[in-house]
Amino acid sequence: MTDNSGSDKAVRPNSGAAQRSGTPSARSSDAAPKPGANPRTAGVPKPGAPKPGPAKKPAKPAPLPGPAQEHPHPVVVPTVTDPGKWGRIDENGTVWVRTAEGEREIGSWQAGDVAEGLAHFGHRFDDLATEVALLEARLAAGTDARKTKAAAVALAETLPTAAVIGDIDGLAQRLQAIADHSDEAAQHAKEEKERTRHEHTERKEALCAEAEQIAADSTQWKAAGDRLREILDEWKTIRGVDRKVDDALWRRFSKAREAFNRRRGAHFAELDRERAAAKARKEDLCVRAEELSDSTDWVGTAAVFRDLLTEWKAAGRAPREADEQLWRRFKGAQDIFFAARNAAASERDAEFGQNAAAKEELLRAFEDRIPERIDTDSAALESARAALRELQERWDAIGKVPRERMHELEGKLRAMEKRVREAVDAQWRRTDPEAVARAAQFRERVAQFEEQAAKARAGGRTRDAEKALEQAEQWREWAAAAEGAVSRR
Repeated sequence: MTDNSGSDKAVRPNSGAAQRSGTPSARSSDAAPKPGANPRTAGVPKPGAPKPGPAKKPAKPAPLPGPAQEHPHPVVVPTVTDPGKWGRIDENGTVWVRTAEGEREIGSWQAGDVAEGLAHFGHRFDDLATEVALLEARLAAGTDARKTKAAAVALAETLPTAAVIGDIDGLAQRLQAIADHSDEAAQHAKEEKERTRHEHTERKEALCAEAEQIAADSTQWKAAGDRLREILDEWKTIRGVDRKVDDALWRRFSKAREAFNRRRGAHFAELDRERAAAKARKEDLCVRAEELSDSTDWVGTAAVFRDLLTEWKAAGRAPREADEQLWRRFKGAQDIFFAARNAAASERDAEFGQNAAAKEELLRAFEDRIPERIDTDSAALESARAALRELQERWDAIGKVPRERMHELEGKLRAMEKRVREAVDAQWRRTDPEAVARAAQFRERVAQFEEQAAKARAGGRTRDAEKALEQAEQWREWAAAAEGAVSRR
């Protein structure tokens, strides 16, 4: 709605009603006139004038719901910056307001100058304009259009007798517009309420369907239980559903929750039975482990403990406290056995360390008897072979060494054995002329075929040359194989 007064726009707080307007200037000694009062008795009475009769108060608009009458937008109402446009105060102090029907006397002003009087009655008009703006805001917000219309009609009835200066006709038009649009707003509110009811019904139906799905097949017991509680919390926030429909949906939801709780209870009852069986199996495993705890069959018993641990894992979980207690028993038996085995291993490692030192000393003692280069004459070779046999016998007599030293020491022994073996092979190759001759014969055949290939190429016989080269390559491979056989002996 627009204000026809032509005055500036200003935001003013709700004054409550026209009858609660502020007092006139401090120079005024009488009460300010109230809207709806007799125009001849409103304001400060003239000398000798009759006493004013009781003023008729305008009907108050219905209060807005919610804290502090909140609105989606601030209420903007016009301020009468030029009350002289809409009214006047004559030389006798009589106050007049101009309307479409002409001037109307609204009271008397004797408390100050004319400007103050006009401002006073202009502020009263502002209070009425604020009331109208609040009703417009209520209508725009969809707040009980029926009550808004009733308040607008009641306020419109006070305008013909309102002791205010301003665009009263404009306020009347705005109030009429509020009344005219209230029915439409009421219908819209009804449709909106029906739409909201439909949406809320659909939401509750969806929650019912979800609860029924959870009750039917969910095995995520904690997550499903938490979700059902969330559904219940959301259910409580959904309002406006038809009572009969709401009751039916609530029965569906309650039935789904009860079904889920029964299925969950059956699951945990079965789980309790399984845990009781697991407890019995683990008690038996504890007894068997305790019987093995003092065994000295380190390898065999360690393997049995590994099998028992596999059975333990396959047995499942016992009740929490019992499971923890049984595990301490089982692990305690394990720890006793493996602590004894580790102690024995430590003692054995100390012995193995002494063996390693003895083998190192033995290798140093035989370095001169089995040198890096062994002469292949019969006497030197036989001496090296005898030294190797003695070394091997004494080596085996010393015994085992720590695992981390085994590769190093065995490598040094294998190196000495290789020296002797290579010296023996070299001597044998020298004493086997037949194998050497065979290799030389193959090499001679290679030379013959290469010579044939050269002659064929010189004579332009390319195919003969290629064939001869192929045969030469074949004999070369045989020669290499024969020479390799000789070297490996």
